[in-house]
Amino acid sequence: MADTINVTIRIDREIKEQAERMFNDFGMNLSTAFNIFARQSLRQGKIPFDIYDPFYSDKNQAELARRINDIEAGRNLTVHELIEVEDE
Repeated sequence: MADTINVTIRIDREIKEQAERMFNDFGMNLSTAFNIFARQSLRQGKIPFDIYDPFYSDKNQAELARRINDIEAGRNLTVHELIEVEDE
């Protein structure tokens, strides 16, 4: 049997509870799920899934470029009224 140790991590309570429910549906506990994650990371030499910010997706970047071109060409300019906030 492998020599095991205890590891403490910090995680948002709601995320932990949701993860426990989901992993329980898969027939495993949180410890088993984290072990699977660690083993797959080591096997692949990387995090075993893509981590990305949707802001940088090709579709979003194309839309931003289109809007920048419109603004630079003087098209689709929207004027917004300033919202004044009173100091409390």
